[in-house]
Amino acid sequence: MKRTIGEIAEIVMGQSPKSEFYNNNGDGMPFLQGNRTFGDLYPTFDTYTTNPTKTAKAGDIIMSVRAPVGDLNITPVDMCLGRGVCALRMKNGNQSYLFYLLKHNVKTLINRESGTVFGSVNYKDIASLLVDYEENEEEQRRIGQFLWDIDQKIETNKAINNNLQQQAQALFKSWFVDYIPFGGSIPDGWQAGKLKNILRLKRDGIKAGQDSSLPYLPIDVIPMRTFAVTEFKPNEEAQSSLVTFDEDDIIIGAMRVYFHRVVLAPCKGITRTTCFTLAPFDKDYLAFSLLCCDQDSSIDYAQTTSKGSTMPYAVWDGGLGDMEITIPPKEIAHEFNRIVLPMLRHIQKSYFENRALIELRDSILPKLLNGEIDVSEVKI
Repeated sequence: MKRTIGEIAEIVMGQSPKSEFYNNNGDGMPFLQGNRTFGDLYPTFDTYTTNPTKTAKAGDIIMSVRAPVGDLNITPVDMCLGRGVCALRMKNGNQSYLFYLLKHNVKTLINRESGTVFGSVNYKDIASLLVDYEENEEEQRRIGQFLWDIDQKIETNKAINNNLQQQAQALFKSWFVDYIPFGGSIPDGWQAGKLKNILRLKRDGIKAGQDSSLPYLPIDVIPMRTFAVTEFKPNEEAQSSLVTFDEDDIIIGAMRVYFHRVVLAPCKGITRTTCFTLAPFDKDYLAFSLLCCDQDSSIDYAQTTSKGSTMPYAVWDGGLGDMEITIPPKEIAHEFNRIVLPMLRHIQKSYFENRALIELRDSILPKLLNGEIDVSEVKI
């Protein structure tokens, strides 16, 4: 049955409080001005207001109504809505079903954007959006729960990755910053050197379309502060200034390096020269090298030695590659690798599992919503 969003859901458009009532220390109600702190499912909050205007309830769907229009999250707490977002909740039905119904129809909503510079949609645009609607609430629940379980599995994988990364970072700090296993100081026999003594910068160029089997990893999809690659772009989007990387290469976003994009490649692929593609001379130093590059001090050094003011680029020679480090002996690096590499392998593997889950969710979403298949016919 065709229904409009306004018929099936309550819609609360945001209204920003005056900035004098904003704070960052947790006073008052969490506040979202737009989608800046959206996650995959839930937002995080770094701004609060003591004078809330329009509000959402815990469990409400939060949608961005200003460019980019249509991003969706679910608020875990009561919160204040700024003018860049709205809240939606079912009048009589399943909230998870509404979430995926909106996700499926968001492209239609985007086509209603107005504004020449920053697109936006209003209450009328949202309320009049016509969708195929399942009237049976039990069927809504089954569809919503099935899709939600897939997204929760993806979230669980990401949480495990985050925990593993924190463990790896803690071990690196213990071994190579505080030297706790070695009595609290740099042991005899460790060498003073530079990052380029253990890592080489790869410059293996490739032309657009030369190998269509390789996934494309541009700098803008490299996640910040996580080793886990979360997505690739289609090969045909790779057009110029291209270089290849191999599985286990360390990729660092060199343009605006302060965004702290450092990942371990889960497979062979293509990126651009806006990234460093690095490989250890000795595989025993892989874990040490990755964690060394990931240190805040390393990113700060790369930023300090960057070239250009408007669009700063980190450089390797005369920059990050020449950063001074203390290099442990091979046997120490080997032992660290033995402990930490399985953690990194799990993080790499999760990309492929999450990718398969995302593809499953996205492929069956329209079929579940239009009744083409039944939930009971699908196995995860």
